[in-house]
Order: sequence, then C-alpha cells, then structure tokens
Amino acid sequence: MKKLYPNAEAALEGLLFDGMTLCAGGFGLCGIPERLIDAIQAAGVKDLTIASNNAGIDNEGLGKLLRSRQVKKMISSYVGENKEFERQYLSGELEVEFCPQGTLAERCRAGGAGIPGFYTKTGVGTQVAEGKEVKVFDGEDYILERGIRSDLSIIKGWKADETGNLIFRKTARNFNQPMATAGRICVAEVEEIVPVGSMDPDAIHLPGIYVQRLILGAPYDKKIEFRTVRPREAA
Repeated sequence: MKKLYPNAEAALEGLLFDGMTLCAGGFGLCGIPERLIDAIQAAGVKDLTIASNNAGIDNEGLGKLLRSRQVKKMISSYVGENKEFERQYLSGELEVEFCPQGTLAERCRAGGAGIPGFYTKTGVGTQVAEGKEVKVFDGEDYILERGIRSDLSIIKGWKADETGNLIFRKTARNFNQPMATAGRICVAEVEEIVPVGSMDPDAIHLPGIYVQRLILGAPYDKKIEFRTVRPREAA
C-alpha cells in the first residue's frame, strides 16, 4: 500500500467533507500538523467537529480554521491562548465541549482501542459530570466518559519510514499518539522520512498500521506562543 504523498492537498484528497469529525494532534503550537491544517483551510470544508487539546493561538494552528469559520464544535481541554476561540464561544457562535486534559487523551486512546466508554473520578461533583452516568466502585463515585472516534486524524511526527512507522519528539508525543489511533483514517506529516529498516524498532512510538497516508512537511518555521525574556542587566 502506497502511503507517501507529494503534499498535504494530495494526502487529503477524497477524505474531507462538510460536517466531519477530526482528531488533531499537538499541544499548543508544539507538534501540530501545520501543512494539513492549511490544506483543510484551503479546501473550505465547514461545520467541522474537532477534538484537540486546544485550538492553537489566533490565526496559528487550528486557530486558522476558527478564523475562517469552518469549525462548528471543539472538544478541548484548554481555551486560554486563543482570543477568537474565546470570543466565538462566549458569543454562542461555537459549541465547546470542555474535557479535562487527561480524560480527553484517554477518550481518544479508548476510541482507538475499541473501548466505547470508561469510568473516571475526574470531574465528579463538577459541571463536567452533568448529564453523565454515575457508578459507584468501592464506595466512590465515577462518571462515564465516552471514547472518541473520528472520521479523520491529522498528526505531526518527527521521523517516519516509508511504511508509516513513526517517532514523535518530546512534547509532541502527548496528544499525537492517541489522536492517531482514534481516527478511521490517519494522515501524518513529519519532519523527516527515512528508509525502511533504518529506525530502531524499540524506538517507534506509532506503528505504521495506524498511518494510512504520509507527507514530508519540512521545513518548518517554529512558532512561539509566548516569548519571555529576562530584562537586560545594566553594564
């Protein structure tokens, strides 16, 4: 099965449609599938439901899709760095399903493992628990959380071989790995593609069976959410 595609547009051909559900990897601006997000924006699909830890920042990452009004609903754990995300949510233009960060990661992991739901203590007694089934285990309340499955997963990796075996780098591993398994189809962009057999099998984070399409996204211009510097000391 040929997995390598020349660019993001080609890799997404035939996969996008209005009203679809996406799982998007990344954490802030770290490990986000920039090329694939740009191609989705250019395609103009709308009414998207996106499961992602956050939506990047204004006009970067998934923030581009918010700005172009292509997103109907976000399933996320964090809003803070994106003013447009906040504005659309508070004005009722965007539906938001807030989910604790660890629970969101586990919902995607569970969906990818074929687990339709699980019980957790996280959120018990808070707004997170409203409308959810509660079950008692060993005298403690737990709430039922549903696993997440998506029509498409878009992820960013560090290194891959031609069969899609993939390595993430540091923080980029946080959400990309569970998001990859939650999609019926996974498209990955990476910084480097190497020959089959050149990666240590014990170092592979995501087996190629989970990746259906792959592109080389490099070179990248690393964006910084907050540039914090120490005041220059007087000479």
